[in-house]
Amino acid sequence: MFRLAIEGFNCVIINNIKFFFIKLFHFKHFIYDISNLISPFTTIDIRDKGTINLGRKVRITKGTLLRVRQNGKLNIGNKVYMNKNCHIVCYDEIKIGDNTGFGPNVMIFDHDHIYPVNELNHKKYKTSKIEIGKNVWIGAGTIILRGTKIGDNSVIGAGSVIKGIIPSNSIIIQKRENTIVTIKEEVKDEKQKSD
Repeated sequence: MFRLAIEGFNCVIINNIKFFFIKLFHFKHFIYDISNLISPFTTIDIRDKGTINLGRKVRITKGTLLRVRQNGKLNIGNKVYMNKNCHIVCYDEIKIGDNTGFGPNVMIFDHDHIYPVNELNHKKYKTSKIEIGKNVWIGAGTIILRGTKIGDNSVIGAGSVIKGIIPSNSIIIQKRENTIVTIKEEVKDEKQKSD
């Protein structure tokens, strides 16, 4: 218990120093609360006129990336929890409601590359807003794409790819079937003879 208190205290001290410098360079474009508990190994990357607004008591574990570009707006509500290695990349607008939780490796992108016929342009994007309601659980490895709206009190099963409108109070499970093929002994014998 004492060790956790020390780690939490160190995390707050390191983050306040880190956030001070982010605030220094992005004055109006970075808003945070001192009650947040964010791993020092979280990357916060703001460019152009992008904005990140972190609510109160936000907890983010290591390996997470919050990236905002152009005029993007990332708004994270109160008491939001993000497990390890989540990635949020924002060019337009992403809103995450209060009391929402993320499993590890969740990825959220409010943009797609524009793919012209002749060549890929790495700097042009189609963008659409993403809105995640309050009290939502997003399972491990979920990918949320542009133009998605997830209603309050919903659960997104692990490994889902989500695009579109999910009504409030929904559980989303994307079923996958396993194909099991038995390895025949003859195949093994042939491989052994050739070796």
